Amino acid sequence: MKAEEMWNLYTKSNNVKNKTYHAWSFGSDPLTANELAKLVVDGVKTATASAYQLYALEKCPLPPVGGLNIILDGDNKAVCITETTKIYICPFMEVSEEHAFKEGEGDKSLSYWRKVHKDFFSKELKEFGLDFDEEMLVVCEEFKIIFK
Repeated sequence: MKAEEMWNLYTKSNNVKNKTYHAWSFGSDPLTANELAKLVVDGVKTATASAYQLYALEKCPLPPVGGLNIILDGDNKAVCITETTKIYICPFMEVSEEHAFKEGEGDKSLSYWRKVHKDFFSKELKEFGLDFDEEMLVVCEEFKIIFK
């Protein structure tokens, strides 16, 4: 199902008006997008993190609490709609064990989170000519599924 089709089903069945959404997928490749989308649908993944610097570079606002997102899989098919419930910013090295657990990836440990996200952020920042730094700011986002 396409994002717009899921949005139409959601808005009609929930009498939603004057709301918008962002459609996006996790990770940087279809395989990762599929794996993480499944974790969200299964209720395992209830958080994500992104590099704060990229919001400024791309002139994008931070995700708002209450914002709606259509999560896409690796084929750009809509799998669910989430609502952002919490946003906070902290240095990479201060991301908590609780946040790492809520991201639901790997063994859900902070050490796993740091390894995977250091690799991901390093590649992502390199595209903009920036280097990863363990003091870099990270946007931590928590969400809940509201429609699937």
